[in-house]
Amino acid sequence: MRLRLRQICLVARDLEPVVGDLKRVFGLEVCYVDDAVAAYGLVNALLPVGNQFLEVVAPKEPGTAAGRYLDRRDGDGGYMVITQCPDLEARRRRVAELGVRIANPLEHGDFQGMQLHPKDTGGAFFEIDCQQGGEAEDGPWHPAGPDWKPHVRTGIVSAILAAELQSPDPERLAGRWSEIAEIPLERNGQGAPVMPFDNGELRFVEARDGRGEGLAGLDLKSGDAEAAFARARAAGLPPADGVIALGGMRFRLV
Repeated sequence: MRLRLRQICLVARDLEPVVGDLKRVFGLEVCYVDDAVAAYGLVNALLPVGNQFLEVVAPKEPGTAAGRYLDRRDGDGGYMVITQCPDLEARRRRVAELGVRIANPLEHGDFQGMQLHPKDTGGAFFEIDCQQGGEAEDGPWHPAGPDWKPHVRTGIVSAILAAELQSPDPERLAGRWSEIAEIPLERNGQGAPVMPFDNGELRFVEARDGRGEGLAGLDLKSGDAEAAFARARAAGLPPADGVIALGGMRFRLV
């Protein structure tokens, strides 16, 4: 069963500081602001990373699911792993077989998807979407708006290579995501369980930062890591051991 890593969503108390840091450090540009997220009490912004996307959402009113998530994880951080598949019906049948709840079904014309309930997946929201006519690597992607390509900036980073889910029990979490995705696990050089995507991977590691289970890191393909490190230092985000801490996430440049 194929899955492509297409988008990562971060959640923040305040939208603009995190979006501003992503632009300053990685040279990215906002391609779309989706007013429809107001229905969930949110504001957002999307930034293309090659033909993938970073989204940042922030609550604009009390009582939102995003706000509760911020409280639970003690601040900004990762929120959703968003994937693209060629056959959503097969995915729907699979989650039904496993008793995984769909927290939010998505229907927007030629774009359909489902956000799976994080209590049933563990780690983060696991979203699986299908974009009809969007099979090409740079094909259309409804969440990013109708005209995202002119906003692509690849001088510093050009792809999302991996996302990192941390857990007190990474083996259990990896097994659950693998079961849902129907993708066999592999092992990386450190022996950590890894779920391969068509264009990257999802890595499962032990939680060591005191924030518990959640989406905690991203690996970005970079043609100029030193420029990113210099920009991070100028923004008051000095790298440590080659990692840039931004928006409650660990960014590694590969």
